[in-house]
Amino acid sequence: MNAHSPQPGDARPATPSPGVAADARRARWAVSLLFFLNGASFCAILPRYPELVEHIGLSNAAFGLAVGLGPLGGLTAGLTVAALMTRFGSARVSVAAQVVASTVHLAVYVSGSWLWLALSLFLAAAADAVTDVAMNSHGMRVERRYRRSIMNSYHGWWSLGAVTGGLLGSLAAQIALPTWGQGVLGLVVFGALALLALRGMLPGHDTLEREQAAPGGATAQAAPSAASGGATAQAAPSAASAAEVPADPAPSGLRIAGMAPRALGLVLALGMLLVFAGSTEDAGNTWGALFMTSTYAVGPFVAGMAFVALQGAQTVGRFTGDAVVDRLGDRTTARIGALVSAAGMSFALLVPSPVTAVIGFALAGWGVATLFPAVYRAADEVPGVPHGVGMTVVGWLARLGFFVSPPIIGALADALTLRHALWLVPLYALGILVVSGALAGRDRGVEEGSVRTG
Repeated sequence: MNAHSPQPGDARPATPSPGVAADARRARWAVSLLFFLNGASFCAILPRYPELVEHIGLSNAAFGLAVGLGPLGGLTAGLTVAALMTRFGSARVSVAAQVVASTVHLAVYVSGSWLWLALSLFLAAAADAVTDVAMNSHGMRVERRYRRSIMNSYHGWWSLGAVTGGLLGSLAAQIALPTWGQGVLGLVVFGALALLALRGMLPGHDTLEREQAAPGGATAQAAPSAASGGATAQAAPSAASAAEVPADPAPSGLRIAGMAPRALGLVLALGMLLVFAGSTEDAGNTWGALFMTSTYAVGPFVAGMAFVALQGAQTVGRFTGDAVVDRLGDRTTARIGALVSAAGMSFALLVPSPVTAVIGFALAGWGVATLFPAVYRAADEVPGVPHGVGMTVVGWLARLGFFVSPPIIGALADALTLRHALWLVPLYALGILVVSGALAGRDRGVEEGSVRTG
């Protein structure tokens, strides 16, 4: 549903390093590929939802409940990610979970009953939750090597993958490609590319870059890189130095009980931002195609454009997001985005037509574009929170939003209409405005480990 100038408590220099080592550049492309695959793999299913609903014979409420139960898998599996990364490393965990997800997606495509669909979505969400936190965690390792903001670009690649998957799914629906055939192709292509991404990821312990950046810790040395034509770059860590990095303070699980109240409050507030952002995304992901078909009786390809518009606008917002938040700060960017999201969706619902619907979903997507990367990065750098735990908690809360939102919208759609139910989207934007103070402003910086949440 996870990029900016230095966050509070971040010990990195304010200026970028003069060069970036070849292994860090390679790892950036590998992580970007995994983000792309994560978006494309599941989002290719979304334009086929109307077919599944018709084939199984589901009401809006029943379909919303099946989709809403799916994130329970994410809520359950998300609690294990910190421990899995401590034992196996973020690179292997993220790739293995993505391969599992692509396999489970095949089960979604061939669903023949409500129970089958709900169980498949449950397992798919469980695998996605693990991939999500682990690939963001590995992305943070690479960003620390770069010593500048690149997190928004990762999520831009996710959105680009989502758009690609949505277009492929819409095209497959238009040409009446059997859903099982689309599932098999997805498993083979997306699974193979995920395994390829593993080859480019960083070796060593996940806390290596944190240790090197910490005050008094080891400092990465600039050295000529043969792969970069002799440009100065951070030295790649050796296997020996990786082995010497002490274990993270959270070696076996989530461990949120020991957080300081202020740190816990900040993490929970950040998680609520993802609840509202994720629910906004879900409005397009789950209901976009059904809204278009039920309200305007458009064809399968046009119906998929609601989702594609939302994700396409997010793609633009995320690839340009690093420059925007460096200029305005996370908090101001989030607040402006919330206003755009509310205005766009309100316009689509007050002036109903296929064109205004696509515009409204696009503005809703652009409005929340930077929230996932901003929150994931902020959660990973809250002082006093062990590595992986902040990301795990906010990711878990995001899935709480994905769990609650679809059944509510489905029930409202059956009681009223889907058009009326989607008025929840402007309310999500109001929630973002209320909680956005958890993000840092433009004047953020290192303040001896202090946290500014106002």
